[in-house]
Amino acid sequence: MQTVLPGFPLAPAPPAVATRHWIAVASAEHARRGREAQPLGFMQVCHGRRAPLARLRPGDSVAYYAPATRMAGHDRLQSFVSLGRVAAGEPYAFDMGGGFVPFRRDVHYASAAREVPIAPLLDRFEFVEDRQRWGARFRFGLFEVSAHDMGLIAQAMGVAAWLD
Repeated sequence: MQTVLPGFPLAPAPPAVATRHWIAVASAEHARRGREAQPLGFMQVCHGRRAPLARLRPGDSVAYYAPATRMAGHDRLQSFVSLGRVAAGEPYAFDMGGGFVPFRRDVHYASAAREVPIAPLLDRFEFVEDRQRWGARFRFGLFEVSAHDMGLIAQAMGVAAWLD
């Protein structure tokens, strides 16, 4: 360790912060609305709560999984609909009208990402421990996955190089 003055060691450099990878859950309609917002996309999770969004850091990757096309829909879309990187800044409240003020987080979305079904990927994901109950983790609305799993999603969506 270097010293600036005798008895005063130079502080070590802070460790590099590793990128984390997340899967967020929303209807395709809601995920697409966030992806298509201008000039910057956004995300909302868990009915607009702030706490889950506060776990994300700028530069983290996030893939949106949509179980259905519309909120409370009964169709089985079961697809990844967007992929992005969390932008700088903190979660912020956004007034959607009618007394609903959810928290959002800004996201830079990969515009070239195509929507893909989850089924072909299930046997290759590390987070799927029991193939019979693969959907259990999605009930939380936001969960962390490995770089391997995010890479599979990005590759399937046609934007694997975007994660680099």
